[in-house]
Amino acid sequence: MGSIPYKMANGTEAASGLRKARYNDLTVAMILAIIVMMLIIPIPAPLLDLLLSLNLTLSIVVLLLTMYIDKALELSIFPSLLLITTVFRLALYIGATRLILSQGSAGVVIQAFGSAIIGGNYVVGIIIFIILVIIQFLVVTQGTTRISEVAARFTLDAMPGKQMSIDADLNAGIITEEEAKMRRREVEDEADFFGAMDGASKFVKGDAIAGIIIMIVNLLGGFIIGAVQLGMDIVTSLQTFGTLAIGAGLVIQVSSLLFSTAAGTIVTRAASEKPFGDELTTQLLARPKALAIAAILLILFALVPGLPKLPFFLVAAGIGGAYYLLSQPTEEAALAEPEMREAEEDRMRTPEGILENLQYDPIELDIGYGLIPLVDPDQGGELLDRITLMRKQIAMDLGYIVSPIRIRDNIQLGSHDYVIKIRGVEMTRYSIMLDHYMAIESGGVEEKVEGIPTKEPAFSLDALWITETQKEGAELLGYTVVDPASVVITHLSELVKKNSYQLLGRQEVQALIDNTKRNFPIIVEELIPGQMTVGEVQKVLQNLLREKVAIRDMVTILETLGDHASHIRDIDYLTDRVRQALARNICNQYKENDRIYVLTLSPELDSEIAEAIQQTEQGSQVALEPSRVNKIISDISVKLEILLKEGHSPILLCSGKIRSPFKRLTARFVPDLIVLSFLEIVPNIELKIVGMVS
Repeated sequence: MGSIPYKMANGTEAASGLRKARYNDLTVAMILAIIVMMLIIPIPAPLLDLLLSLNLTLSIVVLLLTMYIDKALELSIFPSLLLITTVFRLALYIGATRLILSQGSAGVVIQAFGSAIIGGNYVVGIIIFIILVIIQFLVVTQGTTRISEVAARFTLDAMPGKQMSIDADLNAGIITEEEAKMRRREVEDEADFFGAMDGASKFVKGDAIAGIIIMIVNLLGGFIIGAVQLGMDIVTSLQTFGTLAIGAGLVIQVSSLLFSTAAGTIVTRAASEKPFGDELTTQLLARPKALAIAAILLILFALVPGLPKLPFFLVAAGIGGAYYLLSQPTEEAALAEPEMREAEEDRMRTPEGILENLQYDPIELDIGYGLIPLVDPDQGGELLDRITLMRKQIAMDLGYIVSPIRIRDNIQLGSHDYVIKIRGVEMTRYSIMLDHYMAIESGGVEEKVEGIPTKEPAFSLDALWITETQKEGAELLGYTVVDPASVVITHLSELVKKNSYQLLGRQEVQALIDNTKRNFPIIVEELIPGQMTVGEVQKVLQNLLREKVAIRDMVTILETLGDHASHIRDIDYLTDRVRQALARNICNQYKENDRIYVLTLSPELDSEIAEAIQQTEQGSQVALEPSRVNKIISDISVKLEILLKEGHSPILLCSGKIRSPFKRLTARFVPDLIVLSFLEIVPNIELKIVGMVS
């Protein structure tokens, strides 16, 4: 019984919402019907005064709304509103024209506007009206139309990239399915809005042209009617109908100008996320030094002979006062600063504060002061954005989100040096030339270019530092030319991929498990914690990443572990079982036109290694004489030269029993060697044996 009132309440709210929606639809339909009737039926002068006042008020409200919204989509109805108000103004034009030409009068509002702008001089009144129309037509309307066209084109061009970014975040587990749907809908709404604004801006332009034509018609038509039909003399006819024509044009054109300004405001604030007033005050007053320089310049202007001193000195004093107020810390900040400093010093003396200094980020990029322009967006630096894209790409390639990368400037480094650290340990350092490009010899270079010799840091390729003027020529000669930011990003990306297994901690593994559990809870609950711990799953995943096997397919990985972990807990055995389950992914990674080019071990050597395998605390190890190991490694190196010269990946194929210990044996001597077992080759892949190690 307790749920009945709740259901009744919900039903009442639904009925109330339905009635409200019907009333809104009915109201809008009535407004449209009234506008249509205004085009046909004459409007009495008092009603015209009311409608003109309403039109002016509506334009002011819409303009203020565009100032207070945070995003353009918050006023997504604006294109339709622009169309309706344009038709409404045209109806007012027709109603005013009918009254002016038929009665020689058009109400108090038009008469007042006309008398105010004319001020006893009709030539001045006409000129002011023409200037107003020119400002609206050539400045505001033309600018709004152009911005709308550009915004619509760029929004549509960027739509596929935004959709791909959303899909990448969804696949990487950064966002949920609901968040992805919401972001996709927002991208579609944004494209629809700016496309509609591109068309709606033409209404503003047409409205300005119609205003000019109607004003001329009222002026000439009224003059002819007054002089011919009403028997007025020329001066009286011009005075009467000139005031009304200019007044009608002015009162409606002011409203049209406000709507044009509102349209321009909403399309120029596409990148804004705060109300216009907040952004205006925050951004214009964010650098008080600019005010101080402006005040000094105004004082210098005042000292120039012939220029008036009082206006410049008054404005300089006002700007100088604003600089003084903005540059002073607030009273609360001044009072809180000593307390905050003392509290920070006390905290740093505690064991917790000392421990904070001992902590380090998983990945750090230290740069010299000369490389700050690569990072600073104000100086055109795009390294931060490219690192974000790099992390997304690694998440797509490897299957987990790499920890955030801390970038800090280090005065102990050379001005153009950078250092990459993993878990606080320096992994590599390199020096780049910020004002040069790196030209990498890609193998097809026929003619050399002049440059400063260097080594590409990620792959140790021969390269040259060249100037910007040499860039195009080097590309034509076959060099791969990259900018300094690309050098850093490529170096950082390869280092992160190579050490990804070290960066995969238990916390990251738990996040992957939780993400899988949302859609496949049974798989996770069956495996953890009953059969395996998070730490054991982490070791399996680290083994996969150590050999560059992506862990994106967590469902298959966890299912395979669940099938085999119940009767054996050996990590190497479980890793090989997972690799066999991921055989299709592994083959796709290395295949070339459905072929994989490999080296193999002779059957005798394979059997010899299998008999020499011993179980230790560190896993399965190959116990062979050092001299025998050296001969095997030497033969592998010779055969690999053949494989690499033909442009193939360094892959060696062996039996499943020895794959893991043999990879562990060769990792110290040939770290880039890829060791696959026959069980990891899917049937539709053709094997091409390039050589045999014996």
